[in-house]
Amino acid sequence: MGNPRVLLADDLPEIRERVTELLRPDFEIVAIAQNGAQAVEAASTLNPDLIVLDISMPILNGIEVASRLRDLGCGAKVIFLTVHEDPDYIEAALSVGALGYVFKSRVATELVPAVRSVLQGHRFMSVKEAPKVLTC
Repeated sequence: MGNPRVLLADDLPEIRERVTELLRPDFEIVAIAQNGAQAVEAASTLNPDLIVLDISMPILNGIEVASRLRDLGCGAKVIFLTVHEDPDYIEAALSVGALGYVFKSRVATELVPAVRSVLQGHRFMSVKEAPKVLTC
């Protein structure tokens, strides 16, 4: 059996490059999409094990992509990799079946563990740091 097959969808070239560097040693990148329409097409034809999706993309946003793929019966697991830390975005991601939600600010430390966790059927969520309490 080969490495798990991953589709990456993000409109920013530097993010696509960084994620590819992080994942390539242990995962097979089967396609890289630059917008939501490309992501739907690639996922429909390539049947990846996992899709790493940005939320803010042209043509279709990541939430729309995940929703369409779910409606099409796509069995790929979904991780959102995003700058959006607002709970409303997290709730929207979960509502379309995402198992992972990683903040782009934590891509270097959290993406690979998130991918491994999600591929095993577990949830992985970046969480905001708790405010520090200062005492005098």
